[in-house]
Amino acid sequence: MQDYSDKYNKNDFWSKVVNVFKSAGRELIEKALTLYYCFEDPLTPLWVKSMIIVALGYFIFPADTVPDCLPVIGYSDDLGVLAGVYVTISAYITDEHIQNAKRKTDALFGCA
Repeated sequence: MQDYSDKYNKNDFWSKVVNVFKSAGRELIEKALTLYYCFEDPLTPLWVKSMIIVALGYFIFPADTVPDCLPVIGYSDDLGVLAGVYVTISAYITDEHIQNAKRKTDALFGCA
């Protein structure tokens, strides 16, 4: 997989989340946010942060393997990458990361 870490920055991440949450779907957004909160945690090891930043960079970059603008399948590759990293680093994802992501996702989707 190509290194997408240079595609990540905090402002672009939040812009992408806010602009695509409805079309990307709840599952993808919640996974992205969980990884984001894990990345922001100062206790997360550097190697875990390295994996997260590549996955979030891939999520942000619109011209990835399956272009995001394609209806129905546009975010399937993004979800696959995020889910793969999520599973790989799951030992470092805390309940706090999960709860922060759930609260933010609920707020975005109007389920608060």
